[in-house]
Amino acid sequence: MSGYILPLIFIFIFCYAKHKKIATYDTFIKGAKKAIPLSIEIFPYIATIMIAVALLRASGLTNLLAQLTSPIFNFLGIPTQLVELVLLRPFTGSGSFALLNDVLLSYGADSYISRCACVILGCSETIFYVTALYTSQTKVKKLLYAIPIALICALVGSIVACLLCKII
Repeated sequence: MSGYILPLIFIFIFCYAKHKKIATYDTFIKGAKKAIPLSIEIFPYIATIMIAVALLRASGLTNLLAQLTSPIFNFLGIPTQLVELVLLRPFTGSGSFALLNDVLLSYGADSYISRCACVILGCSETIFYVTALYTSQTKVKKLLYAIPIALICALVGSIVACLLCKII
């Protein structure tokens, strides 16, 4: 069924544009022309986040932080094997998927740990990456409340993910 959803969305968009008398091809080309300067403009923000995450992982700080905080996460219902994933997910998508791959290879695809890891990745976002992109393109720079609330929501999502995987 999922193979039909994307084509249906495109057909709907083209029909809607045709109905509104919008030149879809010309509009697409205009948008594509804007994409290259945009990618050049946001590249420093993306590079900064990726370098910071690589340094954290290479230094072993994420492993140390995971070991120190695992009792708290265990109390909240998050298995020790997933603490590093929960800590790293707000920073990096690719690093999170690499950790997910490690979990899947270590515990198998049908294990409780693997199911929890998959749901955690599915219900959370790379908060700092999205924030870096958002602030690079808007005038909004005050994120005093937005980031802590997003981190709390990610933690609650991880707790609920593990709880649901335990029930199911």
